[in-house]
Amino acid sequence: MKKLLVFTSLFVAGCAVGPDYQRPDSVVSSSFKELEGWRSATPQDEAPRGSWWSVFGDAELDRLLARLDISNQNVRAAEARVRQAKSVADQARAGYFPTVSANASAVRSKSPSLSNAPSFATGAVNTFNANVAASSWELDLWGKVRRTVEAGDASWQASTADLEAAKLSARAALAQSYFSLRVADVNRRLLEDTVAGYQRNLELTQNRYKAGVAARVDVVQAEQQLKGAQAQLLDVGVSRAQFEHSIAILIGEAPANFSLAATTDMPAMPRIPVSLPSLLLERRPDVAAAERSTAAANARIGVAKAAMFPSLSLSGTYGTRAADIADLFTVPSRLWSIGAAATQPLFDAGLRRAQTDQAIGQYDEAVATYRQTVLTAFQQVEDNLAALRILEEEAAVQAETVEAARKSVELTNNQYQAGVVSFLNVIITQAALLNAEQNAANVLGRRLNASVGLVQALGGGWSTESLASR
Repeated sequence: MKKLLVFTSLFVAGCAVGPDYQRPDSVVSSSFKELEGWRSATPQDEAPRGSWWSVFGDAELDRLLARLDISNQNVRAAEARVRQAKSVADQARAGYFPTVSANASAVRSKSPSLSNAPSFATGAVNTFNANVAASSWELDLWGKVRRTVEAGDASWQASTADLEAAKLSARAALAQSYFSLRVADVNRRLLEDTVAGYQRNLELTQNRYKAGVAARVDVVQAEQQLKGAQAQLLDVGVSRAQFEHSIAILIGEAPANFSLAATTDMPAMPRIPVSLPSLLLERRPDVAAAERSTAAANARIGVAKAAMFPSLSLSGTYGTRAADIADLFTVPSRLWSIGAAATQPLFDAGLRRAQTDQAIGQYDEAVATYRQTVLTAFQQVEDNLAALRILEEEAAVQAETVEAARKSVELTNNQYQAGVVSFLNVIITQAALLNAEQNAANVLGRRLNASVGLVQALGGGWSTESLASR
């Protein structure tokens, strides 16, 4: 008998229908194509960790990002979903145990007499009852509960990875909006200086016109140039305001209650260490979430298949019942019951088979989603590596362009004052200088945003080791 019990226990513990989970294969290259020529930070085998934004050395950015985790509503919503998923996983784990309840009642009743005796001869009856009952408890013969627990825990882990992905996305969006705002500040300062310079040009040209040295057309062209620069100065305020509003929303503030002081101090470009492509699967929270969702879908196949097999349920009650409360806890008043029920589905018009097929289809969908998420992760790394490498080269060329444009403006001004060239030449060279300076500022902003994009593509220093676990 003892051997039979041991065998039965081992059978029940080891029998779980449905496939055991294995991480799906995905396309992983040995190295990043765009890494060639990339000057990475050292050590190269470590991704940015912790407060990755500190590499930009901007105290205002640090302050804003500290507020984001507390006040960003998308992050708070993701955190609430984690708690929901944890509760669902705990509910599934409760299936391992029976539901036990305690009941107590006291009833006084009187029934009409069915004999010929007067009705008043039949007295009222007291019934007192106290019991503990275990309701129908289904034994986990085919691993239905175990697979449900697997699915619940995997979904919980997926939600924790989703939370980290939401944080990373919000942080990256805030950093990129912040850098774009600072580029707008630089452009506004350039335009303010340009407007001041064009104002001096107009005054100089008017004086030359009054002295009979310059033509009337020179004055008109100088006025046109000044008004154009003033219009650009007003226009840059639109984009700056929109970036400021975006930052306010990301930190949970109403735009009307938030403002950032203007500054032209731009952060220095950091060097971002790049890990191997294979490590990307462990460091991207969205990849981890997709993989955990695949594990959950795999476990649900077992849940669906277990419904096709017989189920065995146990129930029992132990308590007392008496007509007099003084006799309620005496031995003659005791009552108990224990029972088992077996159920085997015979005909359901293909319902359970269809549910199993549905679960398999959902797993196949999850696998495809996981593989696509991995491919997208590789693309984002390659995109930002290429952007940083090419923009660095462009920044060097643009710096030379600015320097050449400044020399051209200086020489053309001297020639105009000497009467060698017309004022149109001055306008052309000054417009070229402004354009070159704005392009240089915009390239720096694009490089900063691309560096944030690379950090985000590499997972922001997160790792699957941070996944929630029992």
